[in-house]
Amino acid sequence: MEQETQTPHKRRVRYKGKYPRKFEEKYKELNPEKYKDTIEHVISKGNTPAGMHISIMVKEILDFLKIQPGETGFDATLGYGGHTKAMMECLHGEGHMYATDVDPEESAKTRKRLAEQGFGEDILTVKLQNFCTIDEIAKEAGGFDFILADLGVSSMQIDNPKRGFSFRADGPLDLRLNQEKGISAAERLDTIGRDELAGMLYENSDEPYCEEIAKAITDEIRRGNRVDTTTKLREIIEKTLSFIPEKERKDTVRKTCQRVFQALRIDVNREFEVLYEFMEKLPDALKPGGRVAILTFHSGEDKLVKKALKAGYKAGIYSDYAKDVIRPSAQECAQNGRARSTKMRWAVKA
Repeated sequence: MEQETQTPHKRRVRYKGKYPRKFEEKYKELNPEKYKDTIEHVISKGNTPAGMHISIMVKEILDFLKIQPGETGFDATLGYGGHTKAMMECLHGEGHMYATDVDPEESAKTRKRLAEQGFGEDILTVKLQNFCTIDEIAKEAGGFDFILADLGVSSMQIDNPKRGFSFRADGPLDLRLNQEKGISAAERLDTIGRDELAGMLYENSDEPYCEEIAKAITDEIRRGNRVDTTTKLREIIEKTLSFIPEKERKDTVRKTCQRVFQALRIDVNREFEVLYEFMEKLPDALKPGGRVAILTFHSGEDKLVKKALKAGYKAGIYSDYAKDVIRPSAQECAQNGRARSTKMRWAVKA
């Protein structure tokens, strides 16, 4: 009884008598740019406002790319458009940017936002397709002087419960970057075997409890219970890890949830296959002396990028490449927690 009376009290203190509003009711999702003061306050606390995305390592990217007016560039992942805008500003109205995104909902918003800020079709071409089609776009553009590939998922997607990217809010277990194509994570789990799931969790996110979690998920599905919401998946993980000492459990559950959701996202979006194809096509898309910067967010991505750039350098394709990663500053990480896992690698075409 004591615990029951305490819980509402804690909520009242935290929310000042109000329960948190749904994502759709938040001012930020409706029109973030109209609430400048509130947005600045949220960002100053080290948080990302819902419906927005804070671009990572903008200074480091621009310092390396050294964009000149008249050049042609490619942003592999348009997202909220922050990187794209910063690169277009370096062109000073001369040259052209191409950008790709597979998310029809967010790319339409970004295209409209950038056009209203003066970056219309005369300087920006947005294509609703995967960045592994870089060879087709490079052919149309005549090759690129500079390329950026930010491999992270945008905050707008993570924060929207309808997309199913986060274990922190209840929503459908979807995890697709384009909800109009392919199968959802829930549908993937419907038919996956225990060994295959354990392998996926280990390969895609180095999950140490991959065997235990794979067994728990497949046992649940075998009993006729679909794992089709983010809450159901989180609860299975919590129950599976109940043997962890209480002192360590909360942090272990949080990190495990992050890894499991990441592994499923990588799988349903074929992220490793797409990245491998992109890295294979990248050299031919760059003009001689062209520069590429790539932001990775987990070890699997980083290993793949590092291996491809190193092989290209040894083969004489690249005249130079990043032997060591560049990381965001401590100040940036303090202001944007989602920057902490970022690694930047680069290369220059011979």
